[in-house]
Amino acid sequence: MAHHPAAVPVPASDARRLLLHAQGLCDDPDAPVTTGSLLELIEGLGYVQIDSINVLERAHHLTLFSRTHEYRQNHLAVLHERQRSLFEHWTHDASLIPVRFFAQWHHRRKRFVDRKNTRLHAWMRTRLGKNPKRVLDHVLARIEREGPLQSRDFEHTPGSTSPWWGWKPAKAALEYLWWRGDLSVAARINFHKVYDLTSRVFPRHHDLPPPTEPKFIDWCCREALLRSGPATVREVADFFGALTLEEVQRWRDRAIKHGDVVAVSIESLDGSRPVPGMAVSDWRHRARRATEAVESLDGRVRLLSPFDPVIRNRQRARRLFNFDYTFEAFVPAPKRKYGYYVLPILRGETFIGRADLKHDRARQALIVQGLWLEPKVKETKKLRRETEDSLDRLASFIGAHRVVTPAAMRGK
Repeated sequence: MAHHPAAVPVPASDARRLLLHAQGLCDDPDAPVTTGSLLELIEGLGYVQIDSINVLERAHHLTLFSRTHEYRQNHLAVLHERQRSLFEHWTHDASLIPVRFFAQWHHRRKRFVDRKNTRLHAWMRTRLGKNPKRVLDHVLARIEREGPLQSRDFEHTPGSTSPWWGWKPAKAALEYLWWRGDLSVAARINFHKVYDLTSRVFPRHHDLPPPTEPKFIDWCCREALLRSGPATVREVADFFGALTLEEVQRWRDRAIKHGDVVAVSIESLDGSRPVPGMAVSDWRHRARRATEAVESLDGRVRLLSPFDPVIRNRQRARRLFNFDYTFEAFVPAPKRKYGYYVLPILRGETFIGRADLKHDRARQALIVQGLWLEPKVKETKKLRRETEDSLDRLASFIGAHRVVTPAAMRGK
């Protein structure tokens, strides 16, 4: 076992501000947006998670809008589908990733496919039939010959069945070839993937030599830590979803030995014990900059996506913000405490409440089905005005002409 120097205590307030600053929530949300500034934001985030739920707006659009209010949905399509500055693949979930990370994803793709190899033969038999290679070759040949295709462009084989979300063999083949890197997502039409050969979608990147695996591990850990603030081993491993805990632990030990990283003890706000972690060696300097940025926000109210990177790790949210959040879309309706699609409300550096929101497209209205303040948050005229302003901005962003709100802010 490696010997570590005594862990340096990090106040929860510093860890919280470092996380918010690294994840773009201390920047001026009213700054103008260009495709260049948006790409810079996404590179700072590391990636943007994609999600299909559209009861309000897609999660990736909400994540970007919460950071820059001049963002519009077509900006992301320009970066991905026209400029090819982003590519789609897996982190902890399906995400849009800066194309300058493309060579690193050689290892991420290989690891994703290899992880499935323990059950790959069963997977192939179940989804692709007795001759999976023939199905894969057929799908690949059609795209090579015909150009970009969607799943619906492949006929369902008569008599075939697929228990995996009802996928037909061609759909499973398309996904596998995307996982493996033969295909890339060239575009999305009504959120359905359009697949094409990676060599055609990213001709300048598809055959770039990948880094060695040790360099890939080093890159993953450094980039994750820079975007997380002080973090635990698991938080670093989970950031890109690419590394094992053991790999991160070995990297941490080497980085501490070389002075690039310091061992820290991250204090908590929720009454739980401090957790062991790591931080970049200049974390104090970064914390001072983050504090200045937070103070400049003047209590700005933002509505965050339920998939926002700041809230995605529920344990970290409890430790650093004393905010207990559960995404209840997959909870049976009678058991939900708040609602189906509930957005955390961030004011400055504090989560002050949550709102159950829905876009009623027929009525062109943003429906506030419930809005709850945290127990110690006092409702004031200023807070109500700031919250209403944030709802109005969101309504305009999603194309709603009005906001329908409850009579009172406290619904429960």
